[in-house]
Amino acid sequence: MNPKVLLILIDGMRPDAVLQAEHPFLREFMRTRCTYTLNGRSVMPSITLPCIMSLFHSVTPDRHGNLDNMYVRPSHRIDGLFDVLYANKKKNLFYRTWNELRDLCRPGALARDELCEWKVYGNAADIQLCDRCAQAIRAEEPDFVFYYSGNTDEVAHKHGWMGPEYMEAVSLASRNIEKLIGVLPEGYSVVITADHGGHARSHGTEMPEDMTIPIALYGPRWEKGKELETISLLDLAPTILDILGCEIPDEWDGVSLLD
Repeated sequence: MNPKVLLILIDGMRPDAVLQAEHPFLREFMRTRCTYTLNGRSVMPSITLPCIMSLFHSVTPDRHGNLDNMYVRPSHRIDGLFDVLYANKKKNLFYRTWNELRDLCRPGALARDELCEWKVYGNAADIQLCDRCAQAIRAEEPDFVFYYSGNTDEVAHKHGWMGPEYMEAVSLASRNIEKLIGVLPEGYSVVITADHGGHARSHGTEMPEDMTIPIALYGPRWEKGKELETISLLDLAPTILDILGCEIPDEWDGVSLLD
């Protein structure tokens, strides 16, 4: 059976929020069924688009040139995760609640790109998007799926990190992750992470509250309940390529966590 990967990113989800959330699935899943860390390291600036560009291209923002949430084309071509997988004839699906991620890969790399925008649907965007993603995974069993939820970050900017509204959003994310894990066919590995954390109603600094993220690695090649020290966001794309049996580009800075 060919290996497959589901990457789940919950925007602005702090590790301490995972530990304190009312819905217990995510913290119990991490601690009992995953190799994980509560001390993952994001990149500076700890802002959504720079962070996700760094995750997918395994280089720091100074190399891909995106330093805020307005996309700019890198001056030097760097193949991203979607692009490398497409070149290796892998089927990519992308589910997202934020339209600004539309330039994450080159045209043609995605078999499906579904947007359920938070600005239109609010909290319901996450529920709708999760249901669509779960249905596609069951029906198509794609090689790679990226599920991005921005609800947690949107709520935090409005009400503040670690407040009751934010914690409710983290619990919703935990419920949706439980749903996605529950429909996975045999052979899938899962990577769960955040792009950054946050403090008060903001993020983007080098404060630990902004830079520290949870990372969980689940699947047949990961030891259950093993806690790692610091992992960089840059290491996730190389790890996913390694799981899927694809060569890691030389220009990438990160390393596979399977090494």
